[in-house]
Amino acid sequence: MIAAGIDAGTQSIKVIVYDSVSHEIIASSAEPLELIVGEGGVREQKASWWTDAVIKCFSQIPADIRKRIDVLSVSGQQHGFVPVAADGSVLYNVKLWCDTSTAPECQDIEERLGGRKALSERIGNPILPGYTASKILWFRKNHPDLYGKMETVMLPHDYLNFYLTGKRVMERGDASGTGLMDIFHGTWDRAAAEAIDPDLLDKLPQILPSPAIIGNISSQTAEELGLPESCAVASGGGDNMMSAIGTGAVQDGSVTMSLGTSGTLFSSVSHAFHDKENRLASFCSSHGTWLPLLCTMNCTVASEIMRAFMGYDVKTFDKEAETAPIGSEGLMMLPFFNGERVPDLPNGKGVLFGMTPDNVKPGNIARATLEGVTFEFLLGLEAFRENGIPVTSITLTGGGSKSPFWRQLVADMSGCPVRVPVSSEAAALGAALQGLWLKEGGDIAEIAERHIAFDPAKSAQPIAGNHEKYMKLYGKWHSLVDASVPMYSL
Repeated sequence: MIAAGIDAGTQSIKVIVYDSVSHEIIASSAEPLELIVGEGGVREQKASWWTDAVIKCFSQIPADIRKRIDVLSVSGQQHGFVPVAADGSVLYNVKLWCDTSTAPECQDIEERLGGRKALSERIGNPILPGYTASKILWFRKNHPDLYGKMETVMLPHDYLNFYLTGKRVMERGDASGTGLMDIFHGTWDRAAAEAIDPDLLDKLPQILPSPAIIGNISSQTAEELGLPESCAVASGGGDNMMSAIGTGAVQDGSVTMSLGTSGTLFSSVSHAFHDKENRLASFCSSHGTWLPLLCTMNCTVASEIMRAFMGYDVKTFDKEAETAPIGSEGLMMLPFFNGERVPDLPNGKGVLFGMTPDNVKPGNIARATLEGVTFEFLLGLEAFRENGIPVTSITLTGGGSKSPFWRQLVADMSGCPVRVPVSSEAAALGAALQGLWLKEGGDIAEIAERHIAFDPAKSAQPIAGNHEKYMKLYGKWHSLVDASVPMYSL
């Protein structure tokens, strides 16, 4: 069977075509995306950019391969808000996951619902900056005329499914990241929806009770993409949900860390999960389980900013970091360039702390950046273990996983062995494998084991003694975060 996976990310649209018989990606393509950046944390895109990029991506794939595609599935950046009119037009720019301009609306909604603790205990999640719910309220407040024309709330991957099939549906994995879904029952929470708009429930699409084939590709889109009209479209999911499938995190105890634009740490669990401290998002998976997840908004964002500032390419930046000792001679980085979700600091800023005349060196700055980013993941590992989720090994994915230095840093900080899949396109491969699973049937864990290979040359083992050193430094880093919180409200 031939399955295609579309990965609709923040920086690009990617397409892979996977042959389930030969176990190989037989074609791939990518198109970059622009980003609209504005004051106050505005981060937006136009939905038309995505469909244009999808068309360009498929045009780069040989026609004979396109004609053989049996099923496709979409992985999309989570939390984005796509307001769609009755005629299918998009009414406004898409506010993205990394848009923190709607933080006041988060507080507004939570106060209407009795506060963060009460809300998260009832539906599993608070409403954090970046989640979809606050974006909907912002749109209603700031563009009431356009809001009045809105027929359907969609997420990025839902909109691409709509483009592919004409169907207005949402699956439970991505829906659980809106701040409007009760993750314990898999339904929209009426009170949360009505806190935004008494009629909002009518504008929210049906939540599929389980992953499914939602239909065949429409004849118009099939012609645009050069695909057969018999091509089935699977329900897809958010990028983290698809990356869980693409890295094999589909059963209890499997843990994946994604070192991408944002940083995520997630694990599949077979029971409804809720972290009472709200460090972990209580998401559902797109393969029928739950997906407790830590999300940081500054992963390779931080390393790219500092690398560009220093005028280094990626390899030089890593080599400089490797020259510095553990702890970067006292330098510590709080990498909150885009604000932060965990810890909850929407107005956070980047901080380089502990500078002296002797330690301001390129190597120390590079290492402090990567150490600071990785310390954030320890917040998630702590929460996993406190909630009874075992962490014995970590699968790395994302751009940062290409760095030997960063792989070793993760192994040393976590105290766990690290492995890296052969395919670096976890979300796109996960989407393709979900389509394969839903088309052919069978057990998702068995499918993941059969189709996901790992690169032994990229594995890393903790170096004796390093974990203990990092735990001491982590305590100091955590204290620095706590001490900095009042500064972000000035």
